Amino acid sequence: MYINQVLELSMDLDRDRFQKVLNRIYKKAGYLEGDNEEYIDQSMASMGITVIYRNSQYKKKIKLIVEPRLVSDSKLSDPDRLIRKLDKRINEYFDFKYNGNDFDLSGATFATDIDVHNHENVSSYLKVLNRISKVKGYSPVEYDCFEDVGNFCLEGNSNHINFWLYDLKGLFDSRLRNGDIEQKRFKAMVRETEGILRAEVRLTKPKAVRAYIGTVDAYGQIAELTEKSQEIFLDVFTRIIPFGDFYKKDRAVEIVREKIEDDILRRRMLRLIALVPEKKSLLLAQKAMNCRNVEKIMEAFEKLDISPVTISKRQDVKWLKNIYEYLLEK
Repeated sequence: MYINQVLELSMDLDRDRFQKVLNRIYKKAGYLEGDNEEYIDQSMASMGITVIYRNSQYKKKIKLIVEPRLVSDSKLSDPDRLIRKLDKRINEYFDFKYNGNDFDLSGATFATDIDVHNHENVSSYLKVLNRISKVKGYSPVEYDCFEDVGNFCLEGNSNHINFWLYDLKGLFDSRLRNGDIEQKRFKAMVRETEGILRAEVRLTKPKAVRAYIGTVDAYGQIAELTEKSQEIFLDVFTRIIPFGDFYKKDRAVEIVREKIEDDILRRRMLRLIALVPEKKSLLLAQKAMNCRNVEKIMEAFEKLDISPVTISKRQDVKWLKNIYEYLLEK
């Protein structure tokens, strides 16, 4: 499973130092995109670094949006190579007045594409996954960028972690309609996005980053985060998406009755299957169980390779393969 990463580095400056940096960069570049509150320098975008200058009234901030794959010019994970090249480019950009360790690692995005083969499957998976709704620590959220795009997005209640799962082709279609991408560029993209669910785990604050790594300096954090990217992605993904094939409710009930011999466990599993559509949320269904060991029930579903979240009667499909098989087959 290949995980693409995007890192966010931030540095707060006082007004005078911020203005000196901005003036020097503007003099070198001749032009910066933006307005009086935010400027964007994409002169290093092809090398994996975009620089954003936040010139708000109360806080002056410089952000670096870093794509490790482009910085290191390799899909292979090599933290030493990444840090060496990143350090060189940051030093040169700021005329050796600032380096990477002057910044804080303030956020990270881990993304992977799940190939479910066709657009019908993309739509079917998103419909059934939206029936999960709330899970422990996360609640559904809507974003303007997905207004007319199939998606299943959750936002951490207090952990500053967001989870996005969306129709990649649908997103490109939407951007084309809005004129955000060129026709020629779109045609090349659409061939690669048919049947793709893109999954993203977003650590949006330094607190979320620190929850997964122990080092303090930015370069040490980047090295550790890069090595743990798959582990972090799967930690969030598995908390949200239950393991197992998706079935219609009646078929899921049949399988549990056939396979589970323990009367108490079988009764609890059947109750959870019934409660999810009733409560319109996996979390609320689990709470309604009034069972101290819900984890044991979820583990029983996992061993059967079926999900307690079932396919709606309104959906035409009767079965969907365990999404983890698609996720981990790469």
